[in-house]
Amino acid sequence: MAFITKALFNNILRRFIHQDFHEAVSSMTIIDAFLFLMVHSVDRLGIWHRLPVVLGLIYLAVRRHLHQQYNLINVGETPSGVRFSPGDYPYRTADGSYNDPFNEGAGSQGSFFGRNIMPVHQTDKLMKPDPMVVATKLLTRTQYKDTDKQFNMIAASWIQFMIHDWIDHMENTNQQVEFIAPKEVANKCPLSSFKFYPTKEFPTGFYNIKSGAKNIRTPWWDGSVIYGSNKERLQKVRTFTDGKLKISEDGLLQQDEDGIPISGDIRNSWAGISTLQALFIKEHNAVCDTLKKEYPDLNDEELYRYARLVTSAVIAKIHTIDWTVELLKTDMLLAGMRANWYGLLGKKFKDTFGHVGGSSLGGLVGLRKPVNHGVPYSLTEEFTSVYRLHQLLPDSIHLRNINVAPGPNKSPPLLEEVPMPDLIGHKGEKTLSQIGFTRQFVSMGHQACGALELWNYPSWLRDLVAQDVDGKDRPDHVDLAALEIYRDRERKVARYNQFRRALLLIPISKWEDLTEDKNAIEVLKDVYGDDVEELDLMVGLMAEKKIKGFAISETAFIVFLLMATRRLEADRFFTSDFNEETYTKKGFEWVNTTESLKDVLDRHYPEISKKWMNSTSAFSVWDSPPNAPNPIPLYLRFPSS
Repeated sequence: MAFITKALFNNILRRFIHQDFHEAVSSMTIIDAFLFLMVHSVDRLGIWHRLPVVLGLIYLAVRRHLHQQYNLINVGETPSGVRFSPGDYPYRTADGSYNDPFNEGAGSQGSFFGRNIMPVHQTDKLMKPDPMVVATKLLTRTQYKDTDKQFNMIAASWIQFMIHDWIDHMENTNQQVEFIAPKEVANKCPLSSFKFYPTKEFPTGFYNIKSGAKNIRTPWWDGSVIYGSNKERLQKVRTFTDGKLKISEDGLLQQDEDGIPISGDIRNSWAGISTLQALFIKEHNAVCDTLKKEYPDLNDEELYRYARLVTSAVIAKIHTIDWTVELLKTDMLLAGMRANWYGLLGKKFKDTFGHVGGSSLGGLVGLRKPVNHGVPYSLTEEFTSVYRLHQLLPDSIHLRNINVAPGPNKSPPLLEEVPMPDLIGHKGEKTLSQIGFTRQFVSMGHQACGALELWNYPSWLRDLVAQDVDGKDRPDHVDLAALEIYRDRERKVARYNQFRRALLLIPISKWEDLTEDKNAIEVLKDVYGDDVEELDLMVGLMAEKKIKGFAISETAFIVFLLMATRRLEADRFFTSDFNEETYTKKGFEWVNTTESLKDVLDRHYPEISKKWMNSTSAFSVWDSPPNAPNPIPLYLRFPSS
């Protein structure tokens, strides 16, 4: 009877939904199919981002539920061993293991990348169209476009700081792939040819997805960008005195005898990432000092473990309620991201009464137990793909003069422009040591970052010295723009239109559905012909019309919506173990009283924001006006037209 009822329901439902979703809906429960109809109806009108805040939050909650049910796909076998006691590991381990009590290896270094979408094999289309053609005709910067006052170079550095915390693929260093620039674009390519290592594939022992790639970073929000993803790296960054990490007297990263910086992750880095690593090493060490003063009996190992918990949580909180709010600058997402951390009842209620209710009322942080929706925690191939954001990087950093009085809106005068190639890799560390932390940070704060659009990929990244895991330069230069196009294909990530379908987003049927830019449409047709199904994911994400206030595309945002939640709710140190017992009372207070990157900056460099920052957030351009007070309660607001 139930089968007949569902069949009748699906037959009726099909009349109201896009034909591309008929198969997906047929596999849903009746309730989920009805919820999808609600979301789909709003999507067809294209109005979800124009809804009042409360209705928009309902839309996002329903959509997130659907993705949690149908877009979390495990790669690899799930161990069926004995459950370990979380009490035996009340700290973050060096390699990310022993977080999930039912799966000790989940989220550890060397675990598989998961999936949001089933792999799409493209063996016969790896070079169609040629990645160097795509990069040259659709990605390479022709004229720098920035994000105006919304997002600055600290914000661009921050997301790279996070990527160095979360994801990096293991490569097959036993073979190389070579690209040779096709004749039609050869004279416009910085490299006539280049070689690189392919992604290493491993058998999964899983019947559904037979092979996968492994993550050489720990995908938990565990601060591995400053601590490392294994015991060996952790040994290099610790002082083994009072729990502290190594840092230079000038407030920048220490360097070893080969001039390689000492920090958790130093591969393919630049001065922007290094400054953030240095800042949060200082934060870790300050936590150690505070805890040692409060609890003098704690030894070096205990101080390190508690300080790591606190610092990792501070990083996660800043990303959730500060960085993301500036990335998606709307009242709806301000409410949504704060609800992720504090719940709909808000900060004041949670500070007073603790976590009350489930994830909606009390937030994801502080839940009674972690939630993984039946799929072991990992970050995914699709997550990796939508975080390809190198367009944020400019051609040069506008170095500011901080030895004079501030100008209007606390703006320092321009001193000189430093080309970005002088700020990357080993050369970048030397340049940064000459610039100094304060001048670098103030300069990045006052400079808008690049916009995520077509023809805005930095040309200097198309002739890049790549590095090994240990931070040593490789002999072969790479064309990163072309390589990123290839990586998505190689890793079996769906192309743009299929990607949207699998995320229950209405696909495009013609180029005009993607963009109104006539020049873009002309070049898209030149590269891909009339077949929109061939469109590469990254190109589609850059070409897509942006929602007002969003620095990223809607398609990328849907993956963010799912995975930003997952990073918090699946981690026991943000859920069942987010408490005074695990963090110490003083450490827990430290996390709960830190609300922004500005708070961290004020702890260590109070003169910087006082003298040079006019904006409310450290992630928006610093000479922009502070956020104006809004007398209308957040949940009662309507979007501005």
